[in-house]
Amino acid sequence: MPFEIILAPEANADLRGIRAFHRAEILGAIDSHLQYAPTNLSRSRIKRLRLIDSPAYRLRVGDYRVYYDVNDDAQTVNILRVIHKGDSARYLGEAGGDA
Repeated sequence: MPFEIILAPEANADLRGIRAFHRAEILGAIDSHLQYAPTNLSRSRIKRLRLIDSPAYRLRVGDYRVYYDVNDDAQTVNILRVIHKGDSARYLGEAGGDA
């Protein structure tokens, strides 16, 4: 059963600020990697974040990072932010830790 993808308002705003080519690449990765197996870790693509509770996971798509939480009971993936890799350290610092 596929997970429902929910975009937070901040993630929607992030996506609107990204060039169309990269936005399409990010949305394609979200569909292909997070819809059916959002918690399957890989060495480079999906990472479980430690030291913070939320966001719990990071999906790497080129120079962008998609930060999200998973609710297994409700079968939902909550996309919190879509950020350029250069801004990730600051975002994670504000979230309460670093990856």
